[in-house]
Amino acid sequence: MSRIGKAPIALPAGVSVKVDGHKVTVKGPKGELSQTINPDLDVKVEDNLVVVTRPTDDREHRAQHGLYRALIHNMVVGVSEGYRKEMELVGVGYRAAATGQVLELSLGFSHAIYIKLPPEVKVEAKSERNKNPLIILESGDKQLLGQVCAKIRSLRKPEPYKGKGIKFVGEVIRRKSGKSAGAK
Repeated sequence: MSRIGKAPIALPAGVSVKVDGHKVTVKGPKGELSQTINPDLDVKVEDNLVVVTRPTDDREHRAQHGLYRALIHNMVVGVSEGYRKEMELVGVGYRAAATGQVLELSLGFSHAIYIKLPPEVKVEAKSERNKNPLIILESGDKQLLGQVCAKIRSLRKPEPYKGKGIKFVGEVIRRKSGKSAGAK
């Protein structure tokens, strides 16, 4: 049996889960999320625990058992605590500014880049003297937050020679030595 799938999900205070056929809806202080699940799997809410069970030990049922349990757990954490990602702009002249739901980025191109973010994602841009600019993104939806971060990162991926680009805070970029190292 899936070790992830068989673990019950504990509901924190203020979070409620409603199962409506194949749709699971999670409500909490930070919003409401819903997910359609496979009709073969069974989701039950009993005394502040959510339990996902599967009908057989088929390969497909085993795979989806852990998947949907993880998705429901991510929704519970999202509506109770929320998710937060911090991105760092490394490079001379790279800047970020947030106005409402629009993120303006200067990444060394001839023009500024404007990204309109979904209303579920909160954005904040910080610039301190002698430090790299930071973009802080917060949301209750882990999937949406990851998608937005991937889109922002794709505009200027960190390159391996100088490390310039958009990276996550704490991410280690594998560096290459360049052509001067092999000249001897």
